[in-house]
Amino acid sequence: MEVSFSPSSVRTFLLASESTLDLGIEPPGEQKDAPCHPIMKLLAASFLFLPAIMPAAEVAIRTADELRAALRGAKPGTQLVLAAGSYTGGFYAGGLRGEPGKPIVIKAADPSSPPVFTDAKTGLHLSGPAHVELKHLTFRGLSDNGLNIDDGGNADQLAQHISLDQLVFEAIGSRGNQDAIKLSGIADFRVIDCVIKQWGTGGGSGIDMVGCHRGVISGTAFAHNRAPNCTGVQCKGGTSDITIRQNQFEDAGGRAVNIGGSTGLQFFRPKLKDGEEHAEARNIVVEGNTFTGSMAAVAFVGVDGAKVQFNTIKIPERWALRILQETKNPGFVACRNGEFTDNLVIFESQKWGEGGVNIGAGTAPETFKFARNWWYCIDRPDRSEPKLPTPEKDGVYGKNPDVAKGKAGAGSFQASRDRANQ
Repeated sequence: MEVSFSPSSVRTFLLASESTLDLGIEPPGEQKDAPCHPIMKLLAASFLFLPAIMPAAEVAIRTADELRAALRGAKPGTQLVLAAGSYTGGFYAGGLRGEPGKPIVIKAADPSSPPVFTDAKTGLHLSGPAHVELKHLTFRGLSDNGLNIDDGGNADQLAQHISLDQLVFEAIGSRGNQDAIKLSGIADFRVIDCVIKQWGTGGGSGIDMVGCHRGVISGTAFAHNRAPNCTGVQCKGGTSDITIRQNQFEDAGGRAVNIGGSTGLQFFRPKLKDGEEHAEARNIVVEGNTFTGSMAAVAFVGVDGAKVQFNTIKIPERWALRILQETKNPGFVACRNGEFTDNLVIFESQKWGEGGVNIGAGTAPETFKFARNWWYCIDRPDRSEPKLPTPEKDGVYGKNPDVAKGKAGAGSFQASRDRANQ
């Protein structure tokens, strides 16, 4: 059984003991054998109390007020362990900074009965954090963003080393630009095994990244209800080196994954410099995902280099992909250097516009590459071949998609990785 003592009780014990001590210090030359001195007994006894009065790594949280106090006092290595229940009113923490090997962790005491952030504009806002992990939390019924993490407006010191693991987001926002997860100025992060259902239908995203770098989004389920003016995942504002891998997208907005977008110039991370070439996004990889519905599974929007590979795209409402340019300020390159390879695309002829690819003005479609995709029109297999801006290498058209296993689509992604590692 663990025994604990409050600092005040220990202090009372020490003061009481001191008042009864006979220090009995002997002058030099008159030392004598004697039992262990009382002060030594006190010192030895005090060591029994040390583990109890030292700050514990775990802090048990049961109320909203306790959570606010714990966020203010969290240090590297602190774990805030939240009991089940509702945590209302919204929470903010500035400068919540762990250290390598000593992250600050906010997690559920019981993953099967997670705490719920609710009844607020934003459930939790972390500004300027580093080495922070969130685990087994639920965000529900929030009017603005579910979770907001940013660099506090400091473009020279991005938030960093953030882990979001097995979080649930439900009914976030309404008809505006509200996001389940809003990330601005974040580097070295991951979003793993989350569930995100319904977010703002007027420009919102399941995950919105602005000026984010070196991140992974994996194993996450996105679901909406055919809202055409929002996105599942969006990476813009100079975002780079992001991998979106093995997720499920079901009617996740008009563009399930928006690679790029349109961003106010002041929000780019890093800051834009005159004389350089600019892009909304660079080096984005979308692989091993399954898309069902949406106007388009993927949109390349003002991007300079992105790969979309080994995905399964089922019954899009209009296109498999789009190539667009929305940011047209001086210095921005035309949308270019996209690759669309090894994907399985299954569609219906009545929901297939422009041959499956929408190309906007001000883009460079001639720089895109297409290879080894399997295209299949369910009701008209003879009309399975898409209209691509450049010739496709080794494309397959009108062949039963069951044969694609091990060759194209999300079901072939792991096999392709295994082959690459041989």
